[in-house]
This record gives sequence, C-alpha cells and structure tokens, in this order.
Amino acid sequence: MARNYSSPEVRALQRKYQELYAKFRQLDSLEQRSRTEVQTAVDKIAADGSKELLTTISVDELSRYKKGVRIKTLHDAGFHTISDILKAHPYQLSAINGISPEGAQDIRKAADTIAKTAQDGIKIRLSADDKSPASTALVTALCKYKRILPAVSTAAQFRQYYDSDLTKALADAKPATGGLRWIFASAAKKSTADAACASLVQILSDANLTPVNEAMSGAMRQFNYISAKEAWEDFSRDSIAYINLLESIEPDRVGSGDEIYGLPEELAGSVADIALDLTGLRCSLRRYQEWGVKYAVAQRRILLGDEMGLGKTVQAIAVMVHLRNQGATHFAVVCPASVLTNWCREIEKHSDLNVIKVHGSGKEAALQQWLSQGGVAVTTFETTAAFELDDSFRPDMLTVDEAHYIKNPSAQRTVNVKKLCGHADRLLFMTGTALENRVEEMATLITILNQEVAKAIQPMLSLSSAPQFREAVAPVYYRRKREDVLTELPELIESCEWCNLLPEEKRIYRDAVAEQNFMAARRVSWNVDDLEDSSKARRLLEIIEDAKDQGRKVLIFSFFLDTISKIAALLGDSCMEPITGSVSPARRQEIIDEFSGAPAGSALVAQIQSGGTGLNIQSASVVIMCEPQLKPSIENQAISRAYRMGQARSVLVYRLLCDDTVDERIMELLKAKQKEFDAFADESKAADDTAELDKAAIADIMRAEQKALEAE
Repeated sequence: MARNYSSPEVRALQRKYQELYAKFRQLDSLEQRSRTEVQTAVDKIAADGSKELLTTISVDELSRYKKGVRIKTLHDAGFHTISDILKAHPYQLSAINGISPEGAQDIRKAADTIAKTAQDGIKIRLSADDKSPASTALVTALCKYKRILPAVSTAAQFRQYYDSDLTKALADAKPATGGLRWIFASAAKKSTADAACASLVQILSDANLTPVNEAMSGAMRQFNYISAKEAWEDFSRDSIAYINLLESIEPDRVGSGDEIYGLPEELAGSVADIALDLTGLRCSLRRYQEWGVKYAVAQRRILLGDEMGLGKTVQAIAVMVHLRNQGATHFAVVCPASVLTNWCREIEKHSDLNVIKVHGSGKEAALQQWLSQGGVAVTTFETTAAFELDDSFRPDMLTVDEAHYIKNPSAQRTVNVKKLCGHADRLLFMTGTALENRVEEMATLITILNQEVAKAIQPMLSLSSAPQFREAVAPVYYRRKREDVLTELPELIESCEWCNLLPEEKRIYRDAVAEQNFMAARRVSWNVDDLEDSSKARRLLEIIEDAKDQGRKVLIFSFFLDTISKIAALLGDSCMEPITGSVSPARRQEIIDEFSGAPAGSALVAQIQSGGTGLNIQSASVVIMCEPQLKPSIENQAISRAYRMGQARSVLVYRLLCDDTVDERIMELLKAKQKEFDAFADESKAADDTAELDKAAIADIMRAEQKALEAE
C-alpha cells in the first residue's frame, strides 16, 4: 500500500515526542527539587526551634525515658536542661562522680529521644515580620514550587489525555520508521502504522503542544531567578496559598495534625468522600476550611461553631458555590443588620454568585427579583417577616449567621426565621459563640436542625464537655478553635466591618456633608446623641461579646475625643480609663497594667495619637478602629501596640466603616495612593507619608459625597 508518511517524517514525530517527554522529566525533577528545598528549609526551622525549646526542658524529664537517672547529680554538676546534656560529650557525663560510662550513654540516648520528639512536634510559623534566613529559605522554596505548579498541572492534563494513546501510537508506527521495516511489514501492520502516524500528527500538533511547552518553558526559566524579596512580596499578597502548599508537602508541620479535625471516624469517612466543585470561588481555602465545607455538604443541616477569625463566612460561600455548580439556584443568608453589607461584599469578593440585598424600602422588589432570578438573598433577622413564600418553594440552602440570635423560641424573629427554615432542606447555622458553655441555646438550635440528635442529647445536657456528648452532637455541631487549626500563626487578621446607616445617623451625616464639614462627616455613626442609634456601636458591642467568649481583651482606637468618651460611657465597668493626650505617661502605664489584669471582654479605649505609639499592650488580641485614619502608618503603629513580640495570641483587627460615606471614599483613596507609590518604590517611611490624604483629596471627597447625596 502507498505510504502517507515517509520514514524521516515518522522519525521526526518520534524526536518531537522524545523532546517533549524529556521536558516532562525535567519538570518532574524541578518539582521534586523544589519539594526537597521546602523539606530542607522546614527541617532547618524545626531544628532551630527544637534547640531553643530544649533549653527550656529540665533534665528532670530524663526520668520519663530512663529509670534510675541521677537527676540531682546532674543538677549539681551544672547540667540543668536537655540542651546542656546534648552539648556535652559522653566523656564529660561519665566524668561526673556517680555516673558510669554506661549510664552516660543511657542519659545521652534519652536526651536524643527527647530532642527528636521536640523536633518532630515543631510547627512552622511563617510571618512577613520574621524574615530570618531560615524563614526566607522556606518562603523562597515555596515560591519556586508555587511558580512551577501551573506547568505541572498543564503537563499532567496533557499526559492524562494522551499518554496511553501516544504509547500505543508509537508502538504501532514502528514499521513506518525505516524502509526495510515497511517493505517486510504485512498489509495489516502497514495500515495500522499509517493510522498510528496520523494519530501522532494529531496529538503532537502545535495546537496541543504550544500551551504545554510555553507553560513548561516559563516555569523552568523563572525557577532559578526568584529573589527572596520577590518571594516575600508574593507571600504577603497570598499567604494562604503558601500555607496550603506547605501543608501539602509537610502536613504535620502545619495545623493540628488531625486529618479528621476531631470528628468521629465513621462520620469523618463520609465527609472525606465528598468531592467539591469550587469553580467560581475566588479565594484559596485552608485545609480545615475545605473540610468544613465538605462537612456542611455531607450533613446538610449543621451548626458551624468555628471560633472568630477562622473564616466561617468564606466556608458558607464555598458551600453555596459548590451547590450552585451542582445545579442549585436559590440561596438565602439571614444575618444581623450590622453585618448585612459585609455579607454582600464578601460574597461578591470571594465568588461569582449573584447577590441581592433584601432590606429597607425596596425589600419587596428585591425579594421578587431573587425569587425569579435566583442568586443569594441577603437579609436581616427583622426583614424575614417579609418573606412570604409559597409552600412549594424550596430554597437550596439557608444560612443563618449569629444563629444564637434565635435562641428565644417566643421571639418574633425566631418565629420568622424558623418559618423560613421550614422551606429549606439544607440549613447552615453559624456562630462563633462557644455554645458548649450555653448548652440550652445549643439544644434549641439543634432542635431546628435535627430533632433526632436533639432528642438524643437531651439527657446529656449536663455533660456538655464529655466525649460522649461531643460524639452525639457531631452530626450537627462542628467547632474548631484557632489554636487547633492555625498553628502556623497568621498573626494579623484584618477585616473591614461595613455598617448600614440608621435613620438618625443618616440625617446627621447628610447635614455634615451639606455643610462641607469633613471632621463631622468623619465621625459618622459616632456623632449621634445616643449610641443606641449608632450602627458602628452595635457592631462594636457584638465584636466585644465575641471576644469575651473567646477569652480575649479589646483595644479600641479613635482619632476623636468625643467618640472615645461616648464609647467609654457605653461600655461602663468593662472599660478601663481612656488613654488620651491629657493622661500622663506614668498613668498610661498604670492603666495598661490594670488592663493586663482585667478579665476577658475588658476594653481599653485610646486616642490613636496617644495610645497608638510607645506602649506595649500585648494583653489585647482584638483591635478595633472606629474610623479610617488619613495616614496608614498611624493605624499600623496603633495595631503594633498589640501585634508585637510577646503577643501570645494572633491579633484580629476590625475596621468599623459605614457604607456609602466618607469612610468608603477614604479607604479607596488611601488604597489607590499606596498602590501608586508601590509601583515606583519599596515600602518605606516615604510610602506612608505619600499615602496620607492632603487637603485637595479631602475637598474632592466632600464634593463627591455632596453630589452623591443630591443625586439620591
């Protein structure tokens, strides 16, 4: 039969294949090299950490590993810690009166065992504030790994589709590689070879190879040219991606090491079997967050009790994205009015889901829009009264944030929310409050979610801390603590808390804008006569309550003296004497000392110019900014009062902001000015100075605000 492909053409196809797979092997080698670099850097950090730890472990611990060790003799000879033992040569130990050479060897073996246990238990804590050589080596190795992963994925996809076809086609095409082979081949083999050649041409076409080759060439080109500065900058932009990569390579060095996060084994198995489709989610999930999403999907009606700062909102959004990708269309979120805007912004920021705010004067029209178009309806507890739904209507999932708001069965909002729950097969209740300490509230919520579980736990309510109680509620209630899952310590977690203006606030704010009074406009929400009418004050009280439940204390900053006075009066006995410019340095320290000994939930209010510099307030781990400052460095200095060496807990920073006010304009301008400067220079004091809003920028803000209000 006639040949469609000459021997040189077929051999060229073979070379093309060999060159491609040589690149695959090179890429595999780079991936393994980068993983090895990560592991080496991790081992160095763990070794350094264990050395420091061993200086704090007494030689008394040796008796746990070897009976008969003469502890007092070691102390008398100047060996007080395990570190002292490891630094000594066995001859030095055996030279101690009363310790034989064999005894010295046993002591050294026991110390080595303790050292290995200590090193194995070291958790990696990455922070952009700790750019030590060891941390820099790890971040750089992770950056290399992160850069080549897209190419690895592209290559893997190509091989997944074509590996077996290529192997077969290459084998079948052999008769076409040489003249004699072709002459002596049977007609059937010639036909098969010709078809195989056609298949090779198709598979190894430029359309298939170009994206693969470009991805691999780009990865290989970048691999050896990643600087430490570039790696740290990338880490600062997306630290979660780095922690996820570290967790994938060294899972025992990050997180709790608990693969099932405290769930009973059988339940954990069904959760692990869930395959998530998070197409449309615009953020990376930590492993514990992904596990929480799987739990919600598997169990259908749950109460997620993760502590504040663990990302319950993102987990809820991810559940909705997954369900949307499975064909779901209608979701609803019920939340306090103080976080309504925040929910809308978070959904828009972290997903491609359509958000419809059902609240205020246009709530009826918004509700009808949601019913007809689908998406995520975000509403408040009070507005649920407007949700008159046909009995046949079934939203795909209802999320209730701060679910402990419906603890009172007789309250109207509880009645309304329960009625709405009756329409939904899937329910996701969320609360950061430790309901183990409020077991009656927990039982009330679980009754709505799962009556069988509620009935089972009723006789055990007095045993809420017992293992059998936790196992009984596991199908419904899931809670992780920060120290259990964030051992890598992302020390600083910042969030913008967007509040909706209440009627009285809005009236006062309109007057300030009409008068072009920038300072009055900046005090938006705080310049009402009664803080009962302040949306920021309401959110502040909620944050403080959450902090109290978690054993945290709160540091509150404002630029304005009248705001500080109002907050101090609002908080009463739980608030220390405020720190302002009129308080002497000696008295400031006394106030801080009193605050250090105060109980959880206590607050210290400070004028940001006075309390924001020169003070160490590590006893606080929650920081609240009452309004945005005109210079980012002022905020950074204030946050650093709590976020500094010696801080035992990660610091949560909340910025209280009002939607569609100067708060929003100030934040936008500061962000734009900082970005503009960063494009031309490194971070420096000049960057902070450049980012400050000048008089012209302030005048522009007020004019824009006046136009916006006139257009309403």
